[in-house]
Amino acid sequence: MSSKAKVIGMKGQVIEVECDVDAMPKLHDVFVLKEDPNVWLEVNESASENSVYCFCLSSTKKIYRGAEVVNTGSSLKIPVGDEVLGRVIDVFGEAMDGGAPLKKKKLRSIMESNEIFEEIQVPDTILETGIKALDFFSPLPKGGKVGLFGGAGVGKTVLLTEVIHNVVVLNKNKSVSVFAGVGERTREGKELYETLEASEVLDQVSLIYGSMGENPAVRFRTATAGAAIAEYFRDEQGKDVLFFIDNAFRFAQAGYELSTLMNTIPSEGGYQSTLSSEMAALQERLFSTDKGSITSIEAVYVPSDDITDYGVQSIFNHLDASVVVSRDIYQEGRLPAIDLIASTSSTLNVDVAGEEHYKTYIAATNLLKKSASLDRIVSLVGESELSAEDQLTYKRSKILKNFMTQYFAVAKVQTGKEGVYIPLQTTVSDVKQILDGKFDDHTPEEFLYIGSLEDIKKK
Repeated sequence: MSSKAKVIGMKGQVIEVECDVDAMPKLHDVFVLKEDPNVWLEVNESASENSVYCFCLSSTKKIYRGAEVVNTGSSLKIPVGDEVLGRVIDVFGEAMDGGAPLKKKKLRSIMESNEIFEEIQVPDTILETGIKALDFFSPLPKGGKVGLFGGAGVGKTVLLTEVIHNVVVLNKNKSVSVFAGVGERTREGKELYETLEASEVLDQVSLIYGSMGENPAVRFRTATAGAAIAEYFRDEQGKDVLFFIDNAFRFAQAGYELSTLMNTIPSEGGYQSTLSSEMAALQERLFSTDKGSITSIEAVYVPSDDITDYGVQSIFNHLDASVVVSRDIYQEGRLPAIDLIASTSSTLNVDVAGEEHYKTYIAATNLLKKSASLDRIVSLVGESELSAEDQLTYKRSKILKNFMTQYFAVAKVQTGKEGVYIPLQTTVSDVKQILDGKFDDHTPEEFLYIGSLEDIKKK
């Protein structure tokens, strides 16, 4: 430990620390309270010529004006490597699962990033999830970034958990996973832990939590710490990593809370003026190299169902695929409630998805868009008033939308039904048959919550 300093101001989790001019700390250095080394302050920005603003990463109860703090000379470090697999930790690297304390053989700064432009690989393959609507309309790029967008209570976390189940549980020993729980419910984190434990894949997953009950500084740094763990597996062990964030919007929100406490002038959208750079600093660490890949799948809360919210839009720019979960579709009872037209993916081209999938996707999207243009007419005068051609288009679109519903394995307790995994090639073939009119003599209701079209044929 090096130089000493003292607290001269305090506002919520933001602490102003005065230092000697010739011993100013570096950005992200950690101060500890001299009276209690378990109280940590992280340097965030300059406050004046001889003082800095710090985020308090622990309780502020023991902090007072005049209290001495000591600069450790380094940024926050957490344990990485095999010792964090199968464990739940917090941003300090302490165990939260009731198990033995971590040995912390290998430590890595949460701010460390080894970005080498020449080594970055562009995603060029699809990561199959077995979820029909996801795989067909918004395939996940292996080594890319995917956002699951939706308002409160429309099924983002359930969709994210099903992806974890289908990709991690059904593909044991092929990769490692890191889950960062940022500002979400403790209950959901415990349920995920129990699901992974019951599926016997917990030893391949590292979980780091900063729940909504934690202070904003901890929530803000939890996503960064999760990225550091994922980077270690990619760079040092050469592994393919699945990195899950629930919820990326809470990361932006935590930064907003801290910015407000520092009296920073907000941007035009009402958020902190540094939001774009903060989001970029996190997202740009999640890339793939010739050594290993990081596939990032992020749930994103959409406040008031407003997809144009600036905090939500700040995430869009970094994604290779976006999946929009719609409240209207949820209320119609079609789950997963994915908006098939609004969801997109950079993998939907001939080179990556293949010619059959791409052409079928274009035809399916055109059908849905044409059907959407008929919705208002149907709502006013009824489906029977459409021309024969439009009636057929409208019916096929309803068949297609109902076909994209699916029971999830992680929701078995709620639905009482076993989850189903449908291979991508089967989904593409089935959609092509629907578009070709081979099932026009069936009612749309018959396609709700089936697996493949084989279920219809069996009936």
